[in-house]
Amino acid sequence: MDIGVVKIAEDKDFEKLKRLYDDNNDWRLDYNKPDISVWTKSVPGISFRMVKIRTRFPDVMPETLYDVLHDPEYRKVWDTHMIESKDIGFFNPNNDIGYYSMACPSPLKNRDFVLQRSWLDTGLEQLILNHSVFHKDYPPRKHYVRATSYLTGYIVRPSLNGDGSELGYVSHTDPHGKLPVWLVNKVTQIFAPKLVKKLHKASVGYPSWKLQNNPNLKPWHYPEQITAPRIQIEDCVKSLEEKNLKNNYVDESELREAPSKEVSIMDSD
Repeated sequence: MDIGVVKIAEDKDFEKLKRLYDDNNDWRLDYNKPDISVWTKSVPGISFRMVKIRTRFPDVMPETLYDVLHDPEYRKVWDTHMIESKDIGFFNPNNDIGYYSMACPSPLKNRDFVLQRSWLDTGLEQLILNHSVFHKDYPPRKHYVRATSYLTGYIVRPSLNGDGSELGYVSHTDPHGKLPVWLVNKVTQIFAPKLVKKLHKASVGYPSWKLQNNPNLKPWHYPEQITAPRIQIEDCVKSLEEKNLKNNYVDESELREAPSKEVSIMDSD
């Protein structure tokens, strides 16, 4: 779906995600270990490359991994970059809009997103995708850079090895601004594997955590548990502040690498 377009996700939208994940043509393999591979792909007109990850969690069942990707309360536990996450509202049981902001270590500016998220459980696999949209009540915030997700998605499948789950991740995200070359170069070599490692650890710990934290509350499975307001389509437009914003540019290209600090600007949901 195109940036700013708010509509119920269709089968073709999920099929696009699956094609990007399953077809390696035109992708460059940048990182390859026994249980994780990372590819990148250039997209005309956009400086940041599309990133694709394929990994396997032999000790995590697909249904557990799917719940971890959904559970907003648990995300507060494992997503150390998250500043704020808020449900703005929902369209139907499988489509909602939310706000997400994330910390980047100083002196990088923090990033935030307004995202439509859509998901589909076929019984054989689970798919989650998002893209950036607008909402009049969520303008760009001071001291943040409003980033853009052209398409970000997860695919959860049973592992072909017969143990645990396979996770696919495809992201085409533009954090905007002019970023340091060292940061751009490390996205696939450092940040993507760290994202996978963090998610694996979170998935292993989820069943015990959930038993102690509203174990029956899973609105992504049980729509009757949804408490967010229903989205009004007329509200999904640029705020006055955003309409008056001339650009979304900030020059961070001269920032120096700090090896001891973990940097991530690509871990949006």
